[in-house]
Amino acid sequence: MAVELFNNGKSRTEISKLLSVSRRLVNEWITKYLNGGVDALALKKSTGRPANLSSSEKERLKVFVVSHSVKSEGGRLIGQDIQEYIKNTFAVSYQLRNVYRLMSELNLSWITSRSMHPKQSIEAQEDFKKFPD
Repeated sequence: MAVELFNNGKSRTEISKLLSVSRRLVNEWITKYLNGGVDALALKKSTGRPANLSSSEKERLKVFVVSHSVKSEGGRLIGQDIQEYIKNTFAVSYQLRNVYRLMSELNLSWITSRSMHPKQSIEAQEDFKKFPD
């Protein structure tokens, strides 16, 4: 719209008032248009810091977390366990808060069930259930 208004003879100040944007922003748009045409106004993908883990590594991490979420000897997987796994497997160091952020990104939640005690006996539980009143 700014370019259209500019081509129709409006000043940059008038354009900024009509579009409710700063004059500086209008100046940037018009300068880009004059130097490179309409193509120069296209939004470019902003580059940021690359991810520490690739998508395939994140998938491997998710498989590890899901398969090790409940330990057979009792207890459960905690953030520090995942932090160590990432460091040992992928040679990448994560702060603990970023491990939790990564778990959220992988659609994993920290809702856990009660862990099983290592000395718990399924047989003893079954026998207790059969105990007469």
